[in-house]
Amino acid sequence: MAERSTGLPSQRQVIDLLDGEFSRAGFDIEDVVIDAAARPPRIVVVVDGDDGLDLDSVAQLSRIAAELLDELESPAYVLEVTSPGVDRPLTTDTHFRRARGRKVELTLADGSSLTGRLGETQDGTVCVIMREGARGNLATRDIALDTIAKAVVQVEFSPPSPRELELAGLSGKEA
Repeated sequence: MAERSTGLPSQRQVIDLLDGEFSRAGFDIEDVVIDAAARPPRIVVVVDGDDGLDLDSVAQLSRIAAELLDELESPAYVLEVTSPGVDRPLTTDTHFRRARGRKVELTLADGSSLTGRLGETQDGTVCVIMREGARGNLATRDIALDTIAKAVVQVEFSPPSPRELELAGLSGKEA
């Protein structure tokens, strides 16, 4: 337990301390990483919310975390509150719901893969909007979440078509 010997809190202590206040602010703690070997030591709190994480929210959550962690009287450390990032695999219903309207690459349990835009997630399935055929017509496909082996959001450099957003159940302003 290197964390205890350094006087830094454990991952569980940080989660227990912050979870209630972060939840009240509308955010979930996805992960806590304690790096006691870094100089200075680091505590990284990875947070997500239904509306994402903007800079004002990061500042608010950082203040809350700093105040609560100061009560532990730990040695000096760097505190970082951050979002999971686009490279985080989608693994839970909540991840899929929050990624609605985003382009994703899916690998299915049978080894096949597909790329499409996430639509609504309900009853253990997600609607995926895909381009099919030589003309690239849009089609929807419901995929059971338990048949998805891997799902990763893709970085896009151009906005999606209004029709794709409509099929995803978004007006375009929400994406």
